Amino acid sequence: MNRIKEVLEQKGIKQIWLSEQLGKSYNMVNSYVQNRRQPSIEDLYKIAEILSVDVTELLKSKTNV
Repeated sequence: MNRIKEVLEQKGIKQIWLSEQLGKSYNMVNSYVQNRRQPSIEDLYKIAEILSVDVTELLKSKTNV
């Protein structure tokens, strides 16, 4: 599980913008945001860099699930 959706909402960033910055399709990013699919570790770090957050902010701990 990830918190990409929450971080995007906090920052007022649209999924389409993230998909363009990441070089992935909107559908792929939407799958990440909806937790239907998890990004690779490499992509997770890229997303964190693009959003200017620590990668741990994109992750949910098992106790918070």
